[in-house]
Amino acid sequence: MRRAYSRKRDEETSYWLSYSDMMAGLLLCFVLIISLTVLRSKVQYDQKQNELLGKEQELIIQSEELENERLTIEEQGAKLNAQELKLSEQEGRLLAQQKKLEEQSQLLKDLEKLMGEQQAKLDNIIGIRSELIEALKDEFKNSSLSIAVDEKTGAITMDSNILFEYNKSMLKSGGKDFLGEFMPRYLKILLSPKYRSYISEIVIEGHTDTDGDYLSNLNLSQQRAYSVADYCTRKNSDFLTDREKEELEKVLSTVGKSFSEPILTPDGEVDADASRRVEILFRLRDEEMIREMMEILNDTSAR
Repeated sequence: MRRAYSRKRDEETSYWLSYSDMMAGLLLCFVLIISLTVLRSKVQYDQKQNELLGKEQELIIQSEELENERLTIEEQGAKLNAQELKLSEQEGRLLAQQKKLEEQSQLLKDLEKLMGEQQAKLDNIIGIRSELIEALKDEFKNSSLSIAVDEKTGAITMDSNILFEYNKSMLKSGGKDFLGEFMPRYLKILLSPKYRSYISEIVIEGHTDTDGDYLSNLNLSQQRAYSVADYCTRKNSDFLTDREKEELEKVLSTVGKSFSEPILTPDGEVDADASRRVEILFRLRDEEMIREMMEILNDTSAR
């Protein structure tokens, strides 16, 4: 009986030992399972953390890219504003240039109109001058007077040897006779009703040869021109009427040229006899103004 009890007790002990081992094994399995689960979770957590860090890095990069894009957009906006401002300035300059162009166009039209008017006056003056030159040539072509009418200007050249002694300024008697015959016929044309309104000036010019110095020749040429004018307008001269003298005094002037415009021979030498002369010439109204205007217009066109 003791053996049976002892055996029974051994069997119970073995049973509990087996149960304990089994429970320990189960516990170990649970521990392993929990450990694996925790390890797996840790791995997954770490992966998630790494993914989150990657996402954060991507977000940072994207944020920087967005910031760069924003700065680029702002820079482009600033450039666009600057371009708009520049365009506005250019538009303002363009409007100013257009206005200036319109003004210049109007000025050109005015100049063209003025040029047309001046050209008409010039044509008229050229026509009048041509008529006067032809009238003077016709008047003196059969005359015994020793004079020459310039084909272009209408200036009449008188040999000073007829009028004065050498190096003198007092008129000779033959010179007085010459003027007594010449001046009435000359003024008959220039002071006629047909041409009087066109005449602005009648000029008597004295010229000398190149002997001597300039000032002494200037004085001589001035005195000779003055002597001719004085003889034509003095009160006791009877070859001109009072009306002719009065009209002549309104337009008459004298000038001495000294030897500034000598007459040259074909060889280029000074012709002393021809250089000693008195010239009488006329100027027409507006002639100088038109000449200067044409020079200005021609100069403007050349530019």
